[in-house]
Amino acid sequence: MRLLSVGPPGQERPAALDDQDVLRDLSAVVPAIDGDLLGDPERIRRVREAIASGGLPVVADGTRIGPPVARPGKVVGIGLNYEDHAEEAGVAIPDEPVVFLKPSTSIVGPHDAIELPPGSTMTDYEVELGVVIGRRLTRCADPQQALAAVGGYLTADDVSERARIAAGPTWAKGKCADTFTPIGPWLVTPDAVGDPQALGLELWVDGERRQRGTTARMAYGVGELLAFLSTLMTLEPGDLVLTGTPGGVAALRPEPRPFLREGHVVEAEVTGLGRQRTRVVAVEEAVDEAEVRV
Repeated sequence: MRLLSVGPPGQERPAALDDQDVLRDLSAVVPAIDGDLLGDPERIRRVREAIASGGLPVVADGTRIGPPVARPGKVVGIGLNYEDHAEEAGVAIPDEPVVFLKPSTSIVGPHDAIELPPGSTMTDYEVELGVVIGRRLTRCADPQQALAAVGGYLTADDVSERARIAAGPTWAKGKCADTFTPIGPWLVTPDAVGDPQALGLELWVDGERRQRGTTARMAYGVGELLAFLSTLMTLEPGDLVLTGTPGGVAALRPEPRPFLREGHVVEAEVTGLGRQRTRVVAVEEAVDEAEVRV
């Protein structure tokens, strides 16, 4: 299944693409595409039957597509997880996955704008395979068992402000901004994806391909990552794991490095998971309310 959310920000309703690529409204069947749905096989079965019936309302053309999964409880990122990315960085693959957290407020839809933080100088793109948890996972030692907990896969762009990362002491400062995690357009259930280690990833900026890779070159595969993460924290239905990016990021290209600037259009795609298209915009520094009162 290809599951989506449609409608204005904060008012999204569930939807799905049927076998004829017709976008159908799922509101009468489920309230949202979220962990409650993904973790319930009976509800998934009802959704499949409703889509197959062909009787669901068609979503009007031009309706906004939002993030395909309702706001996750956790967004867990993985760094340096592709052999080609480590090679271009001139570093060895870490002995264990590099883990960081992003807030759910960083999530936007596949065609929403990426907002450059005020003073941005090194905002970078990172196409990634996103993994949405479908079953609670804790202290799991078996990668195959961990893989069975996946509820769906999606295309993601783990946007990063590298100047803030370099300033330290944590990566979070460069990863946490609003709009820094565009996801979608679809969440695709595992049965329609097959082997998650056989997917291509590509990213373009203004039509120029910047990244091209394959999940086959992950240092730690999806099952390994989920098993490892489950020893650090409980993964719950609806949580999102970003599994790392292949080579080609702006930060590791020759000078002048092609970081994102206002007006750029970023397109990211993972095989079978759809292509997102986001425009880069600048935002102004917020004015302190106390200064306004003065």
